[in-house]
Amino acid sequence: MNIGTASEKSGLPAKTIRYYEDIGLLKADRAGNGYRDYSMSDVHRLRFLQRSRAFGFSIEECRQLLSLYGDSARESADVKAIATTKLAAIDRKLAELTELRNTLRHLADHCLGNNLPDCPIIDGLVGKTAVQ
Repeated sequence: MNIGTASEKSGLPAKTIRYYEDIGLLKADRAGNGYRDYSMSDVHRLRFLQRSRAFGFSIEECRQLLSLYGDSARESADVKAIATTKLAAIDRKLAELTELRNTLRHLADHCLGNNLPDCPIIDGLVGKTAVQ
């Protein structure tokens, strides 16, 4: 199938498919006319990549996962190790975002929001006040 059909079946834009080929995540066959020729197996790999990226895996992590996906002798422990590393990173990011939200909420709660120039939000952003 051509790249347009592979795009429709995988849900990925043709530009993304070409990018994945450029970085070596996918290698389509070439038809006699030189155009890319995708198989259903390629579409399955593209869907796998799409879901992996949706879960937040980096390109390198996707490369590792795709290698494991294609390895019938893989050990699930290898897959789990990648997933648990990603979970730890997500947990760290959630903690950072929670702290940011709480700090901004505190600043906003202490801003009177009136016509005076005093503003704890501005002060907090320039580091004039201690954020609690």
